[in-house]
Amino acid sequence: MSNPPISPKKPVSANPRTGSADPARKRKALGNPWTRPAAVVSIVVLAVAVLMALVPGLFTSQDPFTGDDVALLGPSGTHWFGTDSVGRDLYSRVVYGARETLLGALIAVLVGLIVGTLIGLLAGAQRGWVDTVLMRFVDVLLSIPALLLSLTVIILLGFGTMNAAIAVGITSVATFARLARSQVMTVAGSDFVEAAYGSGGTQAQVLFRHILPNSLTPVFALAALQFGSAILQLSVLGFLGYGAPAPTPEWGLLISDARDYMATSWWLTVLPGFVIIAVVMSANYLSRIIQKEA
Repeated sequence: MSNPPISPKKPVSANPRTGSADPARKRKALGNPWTRPAAVVSIVVLAVAVLMALVPGLFTSQDPFTGDDVALLGPSGTHWFGTDSVGRDLYSRVVYGARETLLGALIAVLVGLIVGTLIGLLAGAQRGWVDTVLMRFVDVLLSIPALLLSLTVIILLGFGTMNAAIAVGITSVATFARLARSQVMTVAGSDFVEAAYGSGGTQAQVLFRHILPNSLTPVFALAALQFGSAILQLSVLGFLGYGAPAPTPEWGLLISDARDYMATSWWLTVLPGFVIIAVVMSANYLSRIIQKEA
């Protein structure tokens, strides 16, 4: 008895350049990632954090610098996060601390993005000894632990939010440089770049009009991911006492000031720590969506 003929499988449509399945069709099958509940919650958390940094008076009328109540009060309707060791409202200090932390994170990302992209652009475009020298410098930066490198920079520059942000930004320069270099080298071998040179374009014109704009999409996606990491690193530096000086409200400094009261006043560390975790996780989740979409 003969077996029935096996019908051939229907071929899956593939990308003609890569041979893989069409990413647009994959995204359509999985749905819009920006409408998922986790993405919506992350957007709301980041939006609230940004509003806290821009318009802190919208969220609290308490003064974050003066203590006008009993010290170490627990969370209540009057003081949502309780009060600290000198009677200051902890919720207002978290709200006003968003400006210091988020502004520092933004400066850190911009430092890493600009400096790292320029290094990667020069290394990928010039090749030869320029590439070798710049990449050895990048390798040195990568060989130093991020916390140790940031502490070294702060010791050289001095304490403060701005110097801490620059230090954190320097720790991400190598990551941006390696990614930018790989993208520039990939784009530089494309047909449209050869056509631009054939049309009489100079190296500088081709570099800034064609190569650089077409190399930045993955770099911007990495910048979104580094934003959450920068918040965490700045909080760590503030906790160690290398960030904003007291009594400036800064998220890491708030937890540092509460170390002596962890056994009796849990809210001093748990509630600001929860805010930091929520913002960092939200930023990282959205950045991964941006990377996949890029």
